Amino acid sequence: MLTPKNEMPLSPNLLPKDEIVKFLLALGFLVGVYLFVTLTGIADIPNSSSRIFLIISAVVGAYMALNIGANDVANNIGPAVGSGALTLSAAIFLAFIFESSGALIAGGDVVKTIKKGIIDPSLIPDAQSFVWAMLAALLAAAVWLNIATASGAPVSTTHSIVGGVLGAGIAAGGWGIADWAKVQQIVASWVISPAMGGLIAAGFLYLIKRTIIYRDDMILAGKRYIPLLLGVMAWSFTTYIILKGIKKLIKVEMPIALAIGFGAALLTIIITRPLIAKASLKLENNSKSIDKLFVIPLIVGACFLSFAHGANDVANAIGPLAAINEAVRSAEIATKAAIPLWVMGVGALGIAVGLALYGPKLVKTVGSEITELDMMRAFCVSLAAAITVIIATHFGLPVSSTHIAVGAIFGVGFLREALKYRYNQRLELVLEYMIEKKGKTPEEAAALVEDFDSASVSEKQRILLELKKAGGKRGRRKKLKRAYTEQLVQRSLLIKIIIAWVVTVPVSGIFAAALFYMIKGLNLGV
Repeated sequence: MLTPKNEMPLSPNLLPKDEIVKFLLALGFLVGVYLFVTLTGIADIPNSSSRIFLIISAVVGAYMALNIGANDVANNIGPAVGSGALTLSAAIFLAFIFESSGALIAGGDVVKTIKKGIIDPSLIPDAQSFVWAMLAALLAAAVWLNIATASGAPVSTTHSIVGGVLGAGIAAGGWGIADWAKVQQIVASWVISPAMGGLIAAGFLYLIKRTIIYRDDMILAGKRYIPLLLGVMAWSFTTYIILKGIKKLIKVEMPIALAIGFGAALLTIIITRPLIAKASLKLENNSKSIDKLFVIPLIVGACFLSFAHGANDVANAIGPLAAINEAVRSAEIATKAAIPLWVMGVGALGIAVGLALYGPKLVKTVGSEITELDMMRAFCVSLAAAITVIIATHFGLPVSSTHIAVGAIFGVGFLREALKYRYNQRLELVLEYMIEKKGKTPEEAAALVEDFDSASVSEKQRILLELKKAGGKRGRRKKLKRAYTEQLVQRSLLIKIIIAWVVTVPVSGIFAAALFYMIKGLNLGV
């Protein structure tokens, strides 16, 4: 049989070997959860059908945790990897440690069974329907996350489980069960989260460029301003960890958290100022050298974000599972449920395993495919993530950490485009002036443009001022607008991610409702 010239012959091995190995390892983890729960987690449950149902729920919860690790964790470590501050292996190792630590240490002893109060569980007719709904919600959210990860789209795991709970809840208790005001807030967060993250990240990047990169003596400017920037980072991340990372261990109000963060900022400035001054002695006066000064802050930021994520988002995997466990044991519907150690272990280990096996795909997407990130840009993304969450917490705004981080990356990317567009305009102004006013040949003018491009910032400003006084014109700007523009952000990814964000709640909700009716049709007793 002939094969077309440009096509690969069909192979019986449809999946690469490494994908098969990953699948087997993930399957092994699920089998391990099944065996562990069978042997240790259900011994005190007398009803055999209830034991089987809880085992199934535990495996589904583990599957959800795998998908959280595969998709959501990339937002915390992706910028550090994309900028080169961390290798992929090192980032995954650190995230593995801090995600697990956050979940186990600060994940809490009690979890709300209904994420964000999206439905009123009292309107569900009985405990049996409740556990069916929770299982349907968990499985629907996990499958949607799996699909999103496979397609390379970073989506909100919180929105996924909210959609699942909403859909299954409506199927179990009718349309009146939903808190539609909460739904409207979640829809609003599709715009609020990325917009806030993008604006804050772009603002910090522009500040860095204006205060450091656009200076003739970048080293001197770096010694002056980088300690202050690191102080802002210490302030925001300390406050962030207090408000989000350890909130289940100790409750601290916003003013106190900000005060503690301010103390951390002052300490950071005092410590880092001499360290930056010493490090700058070995640096050259260019942006690449300045970029290296952000390595340690990026690594610390990735660890902080991972810890807080593990503490918070483990609830997306274990919340419904804890609710099922509580309902099966008590035969009652609970708005809050205790978290047995084995349930927390399933969530924490599942997130870590999912990250190790399938996280690199989304890490690559977030870290390098949306736009090119150096360490300064990645620093601004991490900083924006923490600050946006703090602002949102203060005002009670429902924001998604995924949407914030991805929005921040798009924000720095579009700022790069805007600055590049403006710079290309200036180069064209110099070229026009040399040809039209000075009578230079295009070759001579191009050589002078190269000289301008390599000149110092103050020299460029002097040349542009002279051109302005001499009447340099921009008559061809409209014709050359396309030539000025360089696309530094992947538009195809932007469109794909927006679509994925918009459909997350409805798709997971519809799927959860269908699963609820299927489980109900099987009439599994609990």
